[in-house]
Amino acid sequence: MSEPSAAPRRIRVAVVFGGRSSEHAVSCSTAASFLASIDRDTYDVVPIGIARDGRWVTVADDPEPLRLTADQTPEVASAAPHVLVPTSTADKHLIVAEPGEVPRDLGTIDVVFPLLHGPFGEDGTIQGLFDLADIRYVGSGVAASAAMMDKHLMKVILAGAGLPIGPYTVITDKEWRRDPAAAMAAIAALTWPVFVKPARAGSSMGVTKVTRPEDLRAAIETAREHDPKVIVEAALVGREIECGVLEGRGQDRPRTSVVGEARVVKGHEFYDFEAKYIAADDVELTTPADVPESVSDQIREYAAAAFEAAGCEGLARVDFFYLDDGSIVLNEVNTMPGFTPTSMFPRMWAATGLEYGELIDELISLALERRMGLR
Repeated sequence: MSEPSAAPRRIRVAVVFGGRSSEHAVSCSTAASFLASIDRDTYDVVPIGIARDGRWVTVADDPEPLRLTADQTPEVASAAPHVLVPTSTADKHLIVAEPGEVPRDLGTIDVVFPLLHGPFGEDGTIQGLFDLADIRYVGSGVAASAAMMDKHLMKVILAGAGLPIGPYTVITDKEWRRDPAAAMAAIAALTWPVFVKPARAGSSMGVTKVTRPEDLRAAIETAREHDPKVIVEAALVGREIECGVLEGRGQDRPRTSVVGEARVVKGHEFYDFEAKYIAADDVELTTPADVPESVSDQIREYAAAAFEAAGCEGLARVDFFYLDDGSIVLNEVNTMPGFTPTSMFPRMWAATGLEYGELIDELISLALERRMGLR
C-alpha cells in the first residue's frame, strides 16, 4: 500500500509594512487588509514590521491592531523582537534576535510583499536591499520606484515619453535657501490656485491648496517638513480618474483595469489624507467611472504607456485629470498604491473581474516569475 503523498509546500511570503515615512499608519492599515484576506491554504505568511526608527521586528499575525480608523492610529512597536534581514545571495534565512536569548531562525522566504508607502520603502530603497540578496519581491524595481516616487523626475520621464502632464515648477532645498524670491517668482508664472506638494511623499501628506500669493510661503514650509524638495502644480479643473495597471505575463503588454473616479462630496477642498483614509462618507468612489468609452480607452492606453515608460513591474495605479474641456492630463504614477479592499486599485480590478484575493495571487505569481539581477 503506497504512502499518502505529502501536502504541497505552501509559498512562504514575508509581508513587510510600517516604515520610517509619514505614511507609516497607512502602510499598517494596508497590511491589516492583506493579512485578513490572503489565502492561508496557499501561503505561509510571515508578518514583519518596520518601526518608525527603522528597526525590523516580528509582528503578531493579527490584522485588528493594524487597522487605521478615526479612533485608532496603528504603529509598529520598536521594542518587539528584532529581525535580521539577509543581505547575501548565499543565505536567505530570517533571524530573530532578542536580548539574552539565542538567535532564532525563522527560515527562508520565497517572496516579499512590501506594503510600504512613501520614502524608505516605496522609493527604491528597500527594493535595493532585496536585490542585493536576490530576494524576489512584489512591485517595481529600484529605478522605477525611485523615479515615480519623485514627482519631478516622474513628470520629466512621462513628458519625455510624449504623455500629457500639467504645468508645474520645482523648488529644491538649495534654491529655497539661496533665493526664495526667485522660487516665488517661478510659481507666479503658473495660474492660480496651485497645489504645493512634497516632491517625494504620498497619501496627500504635506499638500496644501493655495489660492493667494500671501499664503504660499507657509505652504512651502509645510511641504518642506516632509521633503526639502517641493513641487508646485497649477490646479486643473476637472474630474479625478484613476486606472489600475498589472504587468503583462511574459512578453505581453501591461493589463489595465476599468477606470474609476474619486470625487470629494463634502468637507474637503481636495482629496486629502483624511478624505482618503478616515472620512469615508466624504468621498464618493465610482467604478467604473461614468465617462465616454473613448475617454476610458484613452486613459487606459496612457496608463499602460506610463507603466512601460517608467519601467514599472508588478502593479501601479495611474491617476489622471479629465478636464472640463475634454482633455486628459496624467497626474501621478503610484508604484505601491493603497491596497485595502476599499482602495481604488483593488476596487478597479474587482470591477474588471479580478477580486482582492485573486489580485494578491496574481501579484505574488508575477514576483516569483521575475528575473533576478539587472532587468
